[in-house]
Formats: sequence, C-alpha cells, structure tokens
Amino acid sequence: MERIDYLEARPGVHLAYRGMAGRGPALIFLPGYASDMDGAKATALAAWAAAEGRAMLRFDYAGCGLSGGAFEAQSLADWRDDALAMIDRSPPGPVVLVGSSMGGWLMLLAALARPERVAGLVGIAAAPDFSNWGFSQEQKLEILREGRLEEPNPHGDKPHVTTRVFWESAEALCLTHSPIAIDCPIRLLHGQADPDVNFTWSLEIARLVRSADVQTILVKHGDHRLSREQDLALLIATVKQLMDRL
Repeated sequence: MERIDYLEARPGVHLAYRGMAGRGPALIFLPGYASDMDGAKATALAAWAAAEGRAMLRFDYAGCGLSGGAFEAQSLADWRDDALAMIDRSPPGPVVLVGSSMGGWLMLLAALARPERVAGLVGIAAAPDFSNWGFSQEQKLEILREGRLEEPNPHGDKPHVTTRVFWESAEALCLTHSPIAIDCPIRLLHGQADPDVNFTWSLEIARLVRSADVQTILVKHGDHRLSREQDLALLIATVKQLMDRL
C-alpha cells in the first residue's frame, strides 16, 4: 500500500493522500460525500495503476478519513478547493479525474477551474446539484432552521449529516441550469438501479457539457456504488481506454 503523506491545503487543514509515481496522465480519484480514499473503487484503480506503472493520487477531503478538520465545518467549496490543491500538488502535466457521486460534481467544478490541467473526466453515478434535487422542501427548511439535517445512513453506522454551511455553498455552485464549458473527453458510468442518483443525471451532464467527446455507459442492474466485481472491471476498462488515447 502507498504511504500516507499530508498536504496543507489551507491554514490548519492537512489533507491525507496516497501518491504513486508513474507515467501520465496522472489519475486523481475524488470520493463521494463523507467517503474516503480507501473505498473499493479507489483501491481497485490504485491496484490497476500500480500494475500498469501509472501515476495516481487519491486523498481524503478535509474532515473525512485521515484528513484534518471537522466534518461539519466543511462546505462544498472547501472540498472543491481540496481537489484543486491535489491537482496543483500532482506533477506537472495533464490529469484525469475520476469522481464518484458528489466527486462527480467536484470533478466538473475542478475541470472548470483548471482547464489547462484536466485532460479527461470519468464520472461514477455523478451527482451534480444534489443539494437542489436531493432534498425535499421540508428537509431544506430544516437545514436552514436547525443548521443541520441528520438522516439514517444506508451505507454505514454513523448518521448522514448535511449542514447549512455545506448546503448553502453547494447551492451557490450548482451547474445544471446552463451549458457547462468543459471541452475534455468525458466518460459517465451510471447504474440504472441507482436508488440515490437517477441515471438521467448522467444523461443531463452529457447534454450540457460543451465537449463533443462524451460517452454515457448505463449498467442495467447497477446500484449507486457500482462496486461489484463486474462494475470495477468496467470502471478500469473505461479509465484505461480514455487514458490510452490521451
């Protein structure tokens, strides 16, 4: 396993990351909401990158995993800036971003902020603008009134918490109300049985981005996590195909 290093992304906040040297473009994995760099998709890609001699970097957002900072103090803008710090930390040259769920939103924001560095995007159940469509009106009012919303977490023991700081920042960074000025190649994987993010959101991203090189791959019985053996094989094949042509 790659060693853990730390990067001071902003004063007092150190981000944990695992980096591997190798040939480029460098691969950078962006986890989902409250996820970390040691999930099934990230580790499968890291194993493939190591076997292929590819450069890869994976990391934890502030307040998540091994990184410093309080989770409930973080905003979507903070996590976008964490992703940008990792792009800037990577060796000079092009990078390919792989974003899972919320990481798919962040990869779009990062590509807009660093068009000269981001050479390709791979989304896995990408969830742009979920602060808007992912909550009922009653839930939004509770976030604004109470400062946080706590819900059962189907993927873990700890409750799923959304703060007003995060939600307000996310609302200010919504993308799908207009065309998205991204020109690099994009691949979008999405399970048609995803109960959390409808697969039509990947179709909407494909419609809105300016790039003409966009492919959307739908997995008929795939769920939100797309972490089955066949899903991971599809992810690796998709990343390899994209990176081989860059």
